[in-house]
Amino acid sequence: MSKPLPEEKKIGSKPPNHEAWELRLYVAGQTAKSVTAFANLKRICEQYILGKYKIEVVDLLKNPTLAKGDQILAVPTLVRKLPVPIRKILGDLSDTERVLVGLDLRHLAEQIA
Repeated sequence: MSKPLPEEKKIGSKPPNHEAWELRLYVAGQTAKSVTAFANLKRICEQYILGKYKIEVVDLLKNPTLAKGDQILAVPTLVRKLPVPIRKILGDLSDTERVLVGLDLRHLAEQIA
């Protein structure tokens, strides 16, 4: 069974200012897709930007007004707040390559490989 999502929390290491990765994952409750998206995001962050990220999980069932600021139309949606520019990725984040491209992390993946 999957772990539940953290409730409106920021997790991860506090990133240094020059390499900050601020990520916000919008979900709608504890659905299978939401839990999977969080697990996939956490795995990718731990593998590629360890110690340089923070994740904020926003449950739109509890705070629907928060969707307006980032113009969220579907969930789960990942928003990369920092580094700029802002980027968005829809879905459960199971396609690692797509997520790496969407977050502009592919160059790090190539360095690791």
